[in-house]
Amino acid sequence: MPEYRWLIGVGGVLVFLGALLPFLMVVRLLPSTFFLNFLSYAASVSGLFLGLLGISIYVRIHRPPQ
Repeated sequence: MPEYRWLIGVGGVLVFLGALLPFLMVVRLLPSTFFLNFLSYAASVSGLFLGLLGISIYVRIHRPPQ
C-alpha cells in the first residue's frame, strides 16, 4: 500500500474522530472535559494536516510530465 493512501486514510479517520467526539459531548454521551476537548481539537488538526500531506504526495507522484 503506497504511503499516500495510508496518510489519507489516517487523516480521514482523525478528522472523523475530531467531529464525532464533540457531537458525543453535545448529546451528553461523553463528559465534556478539558482532555477530551483538547484531544478532539488535536485529532481534527492533525487529521487535516495528514490528509493534505497525503493528497500532496499523491498529486506529486501522479502529475503528468510537462
